[in-house]
Amino acid sequence: MAQELSDYTPPKVWEWDGGADGNKFASINRPTAGAREEKDLPVGKHPLQLYSLGTPNGVKVTIMLEELLAAGHTGAEYDAWLINIMDGDQFGSGFVAANPNSKIPALMDHSVKGGPQRVFESGAILFYLAEKFDAFLPKDNAARAATMSWLMWQMGSAPYLGGGFGHFYAYAPVKIEYAINRFAMEVKREMDVLDKQLAEHEFIAGDELTIADFAIYPWYGGLARGLLYDAKEFLQVESYEHVGRWAKQLSERKAFQRGQVVNRPWDEEKGLKERHDASDFDGKV
Repeated sequence: MAQELSDYTPPKVWEWDGGADGNKFASINRPTAGAREEKDLPVGKHPLQLYSLGTPNGVKVTIMLEELLAAGHTGAEYDAWLINIMDGDQFGSGFVAANPNSKIPALMDHSVKGGPQRVFESGAILFYLAEKFDAFLPKDNAARAATMSWLMWQMGSAPYLGGGFGHFYAYAPVKIEYAINRFAMEVKREMDVLDKQLAEHEFIAGDELTIADFAIYPWYGGLARGLLYDAKEFLQVESYEHVGRWAKQLSERKAFQRGQVVNRPWDEEKGLKERHDASDFDGKV
């Protein structure tokens, strides 16, 4: 039987209730942007300074940085500083200067003349690093177009998985059948899109590892591995066998393993609060 519909009618003008809806993020979300406190960002010894959290969007960048280092790009050494979004670190003045949208991750490149150069939005950071190090972005026009298409696919699709399905299935204070069904259907469609692509290619954009894989893996690879929202059975993720093959293949790469534990203080066994040197992974990966 369908869930009884709400009798809520939107008012003519929406007003913020101050976070009284009981959502776990209610205390930090507001309808306004900008800094809420004066707080400088720390700066470490490397030219690349990453300010992030080990959520899927943050993991995209740390995976790429570790893959760059594994490929011999020593200039990709980086300091990764924790931005705890539950504590409101993203609203400090230093972080807002790095990303006016107050979302992780944000990158500051101190190697740029006249810099530092700020880069925000995870997809933009992947593209920036690919161009900076001439890596993981094909030169061939067709392959490059495919890579950029899949990168943009992820940027447009993942909000349905995270802010849509993840929110209403795992975090919303009430279970709303309509909302869960709406986003579960879309997430399964997205998984089918990937499954069909990966049935014909080893990696997302073709036969080589690219920034498209770095972008898509933390979200959809994590879902395929049963790591997101405790939704493995609900979404029948094992039925997407090609996504599962790809996710397993990438999860076995040492650089992926390292990238996935950075800025994860809640993981007492493997997680790193911060990353400043390769030796930080000793005993973790």
